[in-house]
Parts: sequence; structure tokens; C-alpha cells
Amino acid sequence: MINQSFRQWGLYASLIIVGGAIGVASHAYWMQGQLSEALQSYEEFYGSEPITANSRSGSVNFIAQAVQEVGSAVVRIDATKDLYSQDMSSPLFKRFFDQDIPSFEPDVEQGTGSGFILSSDGRLITNAHVVEGSSMVKVTLKDGQVFDGKVIGIDELTDIAVIKIEANNLPTAKLGSAEALIPGEWAIAIGNPLGFDNTVTIGIISALDRPSAQVGIPDKRVRFIQTDAAINPGNSGGPLLNVRGEVIGLNTAIRTDAQGLGFAIPIETAQRIAEQLFLKGKADHPYLGIRMLTLNGEGKERVKEYFSDSMGDISDEQGVLVVGVVEDSPAAIADLREGDIIQKVGDRKVYTAIEVQEAVENSVIGQVLLVEVKRQDKMVMLKVRPTNFPLTY
Repeated sequence: MINQSFRQWGLYASLIIVGGAIGVASHAYWMQGQLSEALQSYEEFYGSEPITANSRSGSVNFIAQAVQEVGSAVVRIDATKDLYSQDMSSPLFKRFFDQDIPSFEPDVEQGTGSGFILSSDGRLITNAHVVEGSSMVKVTLKDGQVFDGKVIGIDELTDIAVIKIEANNLPTAKLGSAEALIPGEWAIAIGNPLGFDNTVTIGIISALDRPSAQVGIPDKRVRFIQTDAAINPGNSGGPLLNVRGEVIGLNTAIRTDAQGLGFAIPIETAQRIAEQLFLKGKADHPYLGIRMLTLNGEGKERVKEYFSDSMGDISDEQGVLVVGVVEDSPAAIADLREGDIIQKVGDRKVYTAIEVQEAVENSVIGQVLLVEVKRQDKMVMLKVRPTNFPLTY
């Protein structure tokens, strides 16, 4: 009986070992597949010959090569912000202190962030929160050169800022595209987290199109790339790269209540806003003045919260439901109403609130934007003239 028990125990143990070996082998096979795909992309872009410059091992993997491609264009930004400012010649000070006005040393707050160079003549991009309120910005290149940086423009709605330094023949970052990204792709972050300059971390694209409210910054107007590449304070403003060393995003946000989550602004958004900031010091954000709800499974369940049973059967409806219209807004002036289901914006068919926002964002302030809605089983075409987004809204 005892021998039989030992034989059974040995059989179970063997099964556990075999099962564990199969699991390890499966994981190794999956990792090998992931690396093979990355190396294939690497070879297609760089060629099959190993890069040996500045390499101790005689070859450079795709991560190191991507970093070499853009690393010299990543900068450190040190910003000094005045926390206390007071006009010492004001009547209040003269009355209170008579003529014996004391001298004050203003309190300052110093912060460090990242950025990258867009043009060889010294145009840089970073996050607005890195330089906002700064009286002085110092820009340090990877080779140690330090420049005074002038903040040309800040856009709070997208958390993007641009800086100009007086220099020429600078290395620049190659911009890629975030439009065709797929969750699971490699992602590489470069920046200066926690004061550790030129830090490289790697992960994957975890998700796409994360709304700002879900990320925890509802006052922004961005759909974020989510990544598990380590992003820490100081990474803000640095680039997120693909395996080819192309910038696909601008690292910007960290969820303080989670580990392994970081967020980046798609490079298309960052580039568009940067061009406007350099051109006129501000960015335009076309605005309609509506609150929307995507009519997907979850959205249809929430319709009852807004309209009770007045909407009738919406099980087969598609589009974006208008659940609120701001008084005196462009939408209100154009007679857009609660209960309308948006079908098209301009010439673009829309299915989600994000798609509506993108279509509006790409419109022109003051020019007619056609919005097609379904209203009580009838199709209605409305002419809306977007205005600039009110920052006080």
C-alpha cells in the first residue's frame, strides 16, 4: 500500500515537472516569437549586418540601435519656477514698512523633465507641465552642452510646450506614426527619470485611445497611448519610440495609483500642436459644445440614466448620442439637440465619441462643419461653425 502511494506520488510529481517544463517551454517559444518579429523589423529597417560602433560585444540589438538613432536628440530640461512674487514698490508695502522696505529672496521650485529636438536649428518639444510658470529654462544636450531655452508657447489642453534654443546643426529625432500601432508592439522610452539622465526603458504598447478622463486628467483633450515601459517623474516630455527608433509618442502621464502604467501623447497630435505653437504661440482647438455617449453595449445601458424610456428601442442604433448641449455654444446655435445621434462629421462616418472629437479637432474654426444626425428616425444635416475651445469651460 505504501509502495503504491509512493508510486502515485511519483507519478503526480512527474506530471507536475512535465507540465512545468511544457509551460516554461511554451513561454520561451512565445518570447522567441516576439523577439523574432522584432528582429525581423530591425533587419528590414537597418539591414542584417550588425552595427559595431560603440559596442563592447561587437553587435547591437534592436533596442540599442533605436536608442542610438534618437538618443542624441533627447534633452534634459531644468525649469525654475517663482513661487513668490511681489512688487516691493506697491503702496501697501510702503505704507506698512514706511521707507524701510525689507529685501525678500523669492522662493523657487526647481523641476526636471525631458524633451527632444525637432529641428537642427534648435526647436524642441516637451510637456507643458514641465515648463509652465518657469522664469528660466536650461536645456542640456546628451553631449553636455547647456543652452538657455525660451518657451515659445504652451498648450494646456494637450499638455504640450515648445522651446527654442540658439544653436545650429543639432541632431534631430525622426518622427514616426502612431496611427497604425497595435497593442503588443515594442515600446522604448528615453528620458531623465528621477534625475538619472539618458535612461532607457522598454515595454510594449499596452492599449490605445485611452481618454483623458480615464487616465486621470479630465481637463486634457488627448487620446493617450498606454505603455508598460517604465515611466517615472522626469520622463515627462521625452520620446516613446518604436523598434525603428522613430518617435511615436510624447511621454506625459503616470497613474500614481498603479504600477507599470504610463501614457504618451500620439506623435501626430504633438506635432500638430507644436507647429501651431511655433507659428503663433498658441494652438487652436475647435469646439462644438456637446456632451456625447458612444452607443456601444455599455453606452446603450447608460442611456436610461439620461433619457429614461423616451429614446425608445435603441438596440440596433449606431453612432454617438448627444446627451447635452452647452447653452449659446456653436452646437446650440446650429440646433443640435439632446437625443440626436451623430452619424457623420464632415465627410467622415463616426461610431465613437473619440472619432467625433478627432473630426472636430481637424476642422477649421469659423468655417462650416457639416454634422449629420439621426433625429426621431429622420436624417438631418446641420451646419456648425466651431469656435475656439473656451479654457474657462
